[in-house]
Amino acid sequence: MARILPPKCKLCRRAGEKLFLKGDRCSTPKCAMVRRAYPPGAHGTKKGRRPRSEFGEQLAMKQKVKRIYGILEKQLKKYFQEVKNKPGITGDMLMQRLEMRFDNVVFRAGFSRSRSFARQLVRHSFFLVNGKSVNIPSFAVRIGDVVRIKESKKNTEYVKQLAEEKKGEQLTGHPKWLNVSPEKFEIEVRERPTREDFGIGVDAQMVVEFYSR
Repeated sequence: MARILPPKCKLCRRAGEKLFLKGDRCSTPKCAMVRRAYPPGAHGTKKGRRPRSEFGEQLAMKQKVKRIYGILEKQLKKYFQEVKNKPGITGDMLMQRLEMRFDNVVFRAGFSRSRSFARQLVRHSFFLVNGKSVNIPSFAVRIGDVVRIKESKKNTEYVKQLAEEKKGEQLTGHPKWLNVSPEKFEIEVRERPTREDFGIGVDAQMVVEFYSR
C-alpha cells in the first residue's frame, strides 16, 4: 500500500497551495496553509519561493499529482506507461486512470472525507464491487461497475455516522460520472470522467512532458 510519510500539512506548504489531504480540516482556520502559508523548515519564512525552470514546474506538477492521489512514483509512472500509446489525449487518459481508482471513487462519491481515509475503508474490506469483495485501493473500476457497502459493515460506527450525515445533506456533491444512491450506500460508474470533472488544479500535460523527456 502506498504510504506518504511526511506530515500532510507540510506537503501542502511545500507545494504552496492546499492539496486537501486532510478532509474537513483543510477548510477550517486550522489548515496549515491558513496559519503558516510559507515553505516548511527553519528558513521557510526567509527564503520564499524561488522561480522554477520548465523542468522544475513539470517536476512540481508530478509531485502534486502523487500527493493528491496518495500514490508512489512507480505507480504514477506505471499509469503513464499504460496510456501513453493509446489514441487520445494522454494527459486526460492519465487523469481518468487516477480518477477511476477504487479509493478515489469512494472519496468522490462522498463516502469518505479524504482519499487517505477512503483507502483505509477499502483495505478493511468495507465494499463490494459487482457483488464481490475488493480490498485493493488501486483497483480500476469500469463503466457499469456497481460499488456498495457490505451489509456486515452497515452496523459500524462510521457507516452509522455516514448515514446521519447523508440525511442532513452534509456531504459534498459527487461528480456526474458517478450515480450515487445514498439510501442504498451504492455507487454506479456511469461514464468516464472528463477534464471538467477532475477539478483539482492539475495540468496533466506537464506530467506527460516530464515522463516523455
